[in-house]
Amino acid sequence: MIRVLLAEDEHLIRGALTALLSKEVGIDVVADTGTGRSVLSLSLQHRPDVVVLDVMLPDMTGLEVAEQLQEHLPSCRILLLTSLGIPGTVRQALEQQVDGYLLKDAPPAALADAIRKVAGGQRVIAPGLMLAAWESRANPLTPRETEILRWASEGGSVRDVADAARLSPGTVRNHLSSIVTKLGARSRLDAVRIAQDAGWLP
Repeated sequence: MIRVLLAEDEHLIRGALTALLSKEVGIDVVADTGTGRSVLSLSLQHRPDVVVLDVMLPDMTGLEVAEQLQEHLPSCRILLLTSLGIPGTVRQALEQQVDGYLLKDAPPAALADAIRKVAGGQRVIAPGLMLAAWESRANPLTPRETEILRWASEGGSVRDVADAARLSPGTVRNHLSSIVTKLGARSRLDAVRIAQDAGWLP
C-alpha cells in the first residue's frame, strides 16, 4: 500500500483528489492539509511514501516544502502539482530533484499512475512542463539579488529594502541596478515582472 499525504489549499480540489485516490487500488491517503507549514509535521507523524504538493500553497511554495522534506524525511518521494507551468519554477523543481511534476488538469488516472511511479523510484514530469523547462533560461540573479528583488516587489522604498536586508541604501541601489541590467529590464518594476513571469521570485 502506497501511503500518500496531499497538500492543496483549495478545499474542493483537495476533497476531490482525496476521493479519487481513495478509489485507487494500492493507494491510501493518510493525511491532507491546506497549508505548507503543516506538511513536515504531518509527514513525520504519518510517514507517507509520497507527498503530493500544490506548487503554490498560501503560506509556502511547494518547492520550499519539498526542501524541508528532502532534509528531514529523505525517504519520502515528492510529486508537485501545478495549474500553471511557469518555466522558471519547473526548472527549479528539476534542479531540486523533485520526483514528479504534473499539471492539475491531468486525468485522475494519470495522477494515480504518477504516484505509483514515483513511489517505485521513477521520475515523472508532464511533457509540456519538460518542454517549458527546456526552453527556459536559468535565473541570472544571485540569491542575494533575488532576495532584494523580492523585498522590492512588495512595494517598499530603497530605505525599506535596505532596512530589511541590513544593507546601506547605496548598496541596495547598486544591487537593483545590477538586477535591472541582468534582466534587460526598463525599470525596477519591469525587473519584478520579468522575474515573476519566469518563476524566479518565491
